[in-house]
Amino acid sequence: MSDPVADAMSDSAVRAAFRQQAEACRTLGSPFTARLCALSADRLAADHGQAARRVLAWPGDPSPRGQAVPLRLMGALHALVLSGRSSGLAAVYPPHETADDDGLWQAVTDALAEHDEWILAWLASPPQTNEVQRANGLFAGLSYLAERFGLPLVLSEVGSSAGLNLNMALYGYRFAEQVFGMPESPLQLAPAWQGPPPPKGHVEVVEREGCDLNPLDPASPEHRLRLQAFLWPDQQDRLARLRSALDLAVAERPPVVEADAVTWIAGRLAEVRPGRCHVIFHSIVLQYFPEAARAAFAERIERALGEAPSTAPLAWLQMEADGQRPGAALTVRMSGEPAARLLARIDFHGRWVDWRG
Repeated sequence: MSDPVADAMSDSAVRAAFRQQAEACRTLGSPFTARLCALSADRLAADHGQAARRVLAWPGDPSPRGQAVPLRLMGALHALVLSGRSSGLAAVYPPHETADDDGLWQAVTDALAEHDEWILAWLASPPQTNEVQRANGLFAGLSYLAERFGLPLVLSEVGSSAGLNLNMALYGYRFAEQVFGMPESPLQLAPAWQGPPPPKGHVEVVEREGCDLNPLDPASPEHRLRLQAFLWPDQQDRLARLRSALDLAVAERPPVVEADAVTWIAGRLAEVRPGRCHVIFHSIVLQYFPEAARAAFAERIERALGEAPSTAPLAWLQMEADGQRPGAALTVRMSGEPAARLLARIDFHGRWVDWRG
């Protein structure tokens, strides 16, 4: 039997999570998703079907920093639109945003009823994104390291998803009105840039590999749908960049293995690469690690940083939330140096970079 007190607590936590996600979406430039999250917080009910009941009685942490339940439901609804499964939802989704709140919510409840089992199955998997614009900060970091060490680079990415940011050296960039990367690339990125441009080192990637608990295949229609669905439907520019990066990844397949970060990074660090700078990097990943795994991961890298010979330098490049605002911190910790350096603050989706390095 269900526990009425526990059910009420879960319901309250879930609705709070939707309101928190709504505020995050507003801050990150998605008023449509913010509106839909707010409506879900106020109107989602158990009689909307088994998927709705699953959401409202979620047993774990439903918040954006936990199991991200609002994004699971938003992703399921967007996937119905992108896959052509729900013409009713498509009629009220961007760019067709003429429905009032009642009309939009009616389309949502109709989709919940018609596709209940499909949505329920979608909810079982956590959100997974591969935000290409985060390469704005990451590539600037690589350029900094290339200038600092003057060596070819070996890349090791944790939480790679489909590996799109392992391909960052194949993209073109405009930082502070200067051209970086590959100007002939089909994918060109131009964030709002504050501060001086980064050092313009020669970024030569000679080896790369990533890991993920659930690697996605850029050539798989199912996996492509998943990555697109978790982007917000009123941000068509992000969808266009993602599709371009996926197409490039089909041609230039980034190697991503299925592995946990702690085990995998130990293997990557076991090999010393003279004449190469080995760069371990990740973006908005550590907050999803269990505490023990996060500590073990950091300890292993810190030990390797202390042991790295000058002929084979090691760098730990991170784009992670640090509790400060605005955005996330882009930091680098290099072998031979006692502490990490703050290179920049960067928007969580990579829309802007405030360079400090």
